[in-house]
Parts: sequence; structure tokens; C-alpha cells
Amino acid sequence: MSDSAATPSPDSPQWMRQRERGNRFWLRIMSTLSCLLGRRSSRLVLYGIAFYFMLFASKARQASRSYLRRSLGRPPRWREIYYHVLSFASTIHDRVYLLRDRFDDFQIDLSGVDALHHHCDSGQGVLLFGAHLGSFEVLRAMARSRPELQMSMAMYPENARQINQALQAINPAAAPDIIALGTMDAMLKVHQRLEDGALVGILADRAAGPDHYLSRQLLGAPARFPSGPFRMAAMLRHPVYFMAGIYLGGNRYRVHFELLEDFSGVTRQQRAAAGEALLDKYVAALERHCRAYPFNWFNFYDFWDES
Repeated sequence: MSDSAATPSPDSPQWMRQRERGNRFWLRIMSTLSCLLGRRSSRLVLYGIAFYFMLFASKARQASRSYLRRSLGRPPRWREIYYHVLSFASTIHDRVYLLRDRFDDFQIDLSGVDALHHHCDSGQGVLLFGAHLGSFEVLRAMARSRPELQMSMAMYPENARQINQALQAINPAAAPDIIALGTMDAMLKVHQRLEDGALVGILADRAAGPDHYLSRQLLGAPARFPSGPFRMAAMLRHPVYFMAGIYLGGNRYRVHFELLEDFSGVTRQQRAAAGEALLDKYVAALERHCRAYPFNWFNFYDFWDES
């Protein structure tokens, strides 16, 4: 984390209090080396980096073990914890190429995109609810077939700072349209983008402040989820899709879209129940993907708060 970044308060979620190990200098070095050496050669360095972090990043290792025990249904082996960390490192490395629009370096399958395009073709804006699962950057591959689609990201300021830092180091020209959540006019901006027919993405598994959570069973134990995105979706009355850019190993990804709910007919009296029902569907989709692709979960902190 850079020195200029605001220090999270003690009441902030654990993911905000956990310091980042990278900075703009090293991102720029990594970007330069990756482009000079090529993806295959520079990827060799990842094996050592993943091994180092598995050995010395004890909190991340413990979080990986806790998660894998749940998703695999048994205690994970050391090589599985290593592969979990390596998968995360691989998606960070691939970010260098994806943000430079080098999609031809990858095999990317699209799943569920026809239904999403149907909503877009009708002029409806669509909310895309994702998680820290797989790669978000690979979702930009969809724009290759539909360059006319507009896409915005609604995120908390700390996430926005990290994204902008990465872009400055990798490709400053790829500046995303970011809506800062937690501000008074955030919902108005999201509403306007949706009315313009845009896609608005939100990583809905984390929040930025206390007292905005609902408990749901995930992988056999209660976990806290922010209620704000789900309440907002019910109020804005647009279709909501689950999205995930799943890393399949090597240079292969699968971009998955799944309709969770179409809120176009929701009344004011139904909003609260509809928001909670949407959260249930979101958590069910998230759990299904965690079990099917267990090494794509990239919340390396105590998500279940077992401490």
C-alpha cells in the first residue's frame, strides 16, 4: 500500500486492514519484464513467487487452508495450497496482457452471454454481480464481440485506488469508468449508467464499512455479506447477473454469466424481501463456483471470521 493511501479505521473489514504487498514500482517492473520476455518465459518466475508467499505469508496460507478445507470437503494438501496461490499469481500476471488487450494470447470461452446480450439488445442496463473469484480483467474479452457495449465498475475507493495504480503501471490508456461507492450520489450515478443501457459491475462479496452485513451459509459455515449492493439492485429495478472470469490453468479462461433476477417488475413494498432473495441466489451461485473451481477463490483473509 502506498504511503499516500488512507489508513483504514479499526472498524473496517479485515480485507481493508490487510496491507498490500505490491506497489506501483514493482507493477511497472513486472509489466515491463512480462512484455519483454513474453508470457511463457516470464511465467516461470511465478512458480518461485507462489512458493515464497506460501512459505512466508502465514495469514494468506491459513486463509487458503481454511477455504480449501470447505470447498474440497477435506483438509487440503500442501500442493493444493501452493496451486491456490499459484492460480492467484497467474491471474495477476495475466492482467499485464489482458489490460493491454492481448486477448489472442488466451483461450477464452463465453458462457451464458446470449441471454445477457438479449437484455442489452432490448436497451436495458444490466447489473453484473461478481466476487473476488477468478479474473475480472478477462471479462473485458466480451467487449471484443460487442464493442458498442458500455461498461462501468462500481467499487469502494480502496479497490478503485488499487485498480488505478495497476493501470498506471500497465496501461494508462485503459482507464475504466469507475463509480465510487460509499458516496451520497453513487446510486444516482449507477442509475444513470443503467438508464443509458450500460453494464455496471460490482464485486459484491466485500464492503467498506461496519454494520452493513447479512449472514449467509457459504460452504457450510456462516459468512458475512454486504447488504448494500442487493438493496440497491432491488431499488434500481434492472436485471442482475452473476459474473465470473474463471481461470482454468495455462492460458485458458471461462467467462460465465448467469441471470439471478430481473427486478423490472418489483414494487416498493417488495424491495426488502427481493434484495434478501437476491443475496440468497448470489451466495448459491458463488458456492457452486467455489466447489466447481476451488482454486479461483482470491479472498486471502479470514472470510468466515474464525479467529
